[in-house]
Amino acid sequence: MPAIDLNADLGESFGAWKMGDDEAILEHVTSANVACGFHAGDPAGILRTCRIAAKHNVTIGAHPGYRDLAGFGRRFIDYDIAELEAETIYQVGALRALAAAAGTEVRYIKPHGALYNALAHHAGQAGAVVRAAVATELPLMVQAGSLAARLASEAGVITIAEGFADREYRADGTLVPRSQAGAVLGRDDAIVQAIRIATTGTVVAEGGAEIAVAAESICLHGDTRGAVELAGEIRAALAASGVAVRARG
Repeated sequence: MPAIDLNADLGESFGAWKMGDDEAILEHVTSANVACGFHAGDPAGILRTCRIAAKHNVTIGAHPGYRDLAGFGRRFIDYDIAELEAETIYQVGALRALAAAAGTEVRYIKPHGALYNALAHHAGQAGAVVRAAVATELPLMVQAGSLAARLASEAGVITIAEGFADREYRADGTLVPRSQAGAVLGRDDAIVQAIRIATTGTVVAEGGAEIAVAAESICLHGDTRGAVELAGEIRAALAASGVAVRARG
């Protein structure tokens, strides 16, 4: 029976500003990418998310991003590479402390937003994050076929290849930018794409081309409209298609 991990970006509320419904989504996913305070998330909220994840036996991953609360980490920043490496290590360390306080642990790193997108092609930033993964001795969840995946493999870092249920792909395998119409798929298309990734390792990209997406984990964005309902529907659809849903490893 084929198997896939379902992950979601969580712990992103900040003070009075609420982002998503972590408690509800954690009933459906098997891995949680928890914000580390740079692009989103405050310590109390992050700790609460870690405790709920532990309650549901959901695997926790660190979700570091650019130091960009105002832009939610979705704006590219031309970082000093040494600074980016250090800040990534710092964020992982902060989440490790909060996860330990919740009786659980951080099992992998998945970069957030613009940093994640940069890892597909930016050699300097990809190298910085890979070195952070080496330093923290954690696997790295990255987009299947990305530059970061190749650099991680060369450095001996375990990688977790990721696909996206609710994002449209370009023909070159990168994601259509959120600034473009159609970048975020609707409910029905997201369900179809999740099943296709899990059962065939492919997606239909922008323009109709079929491309390979050999993913071990599928991301469900926790901040999209109807995220909780979509997570439940995708999990049920995968089960109906004969796909087991479980955390990697």
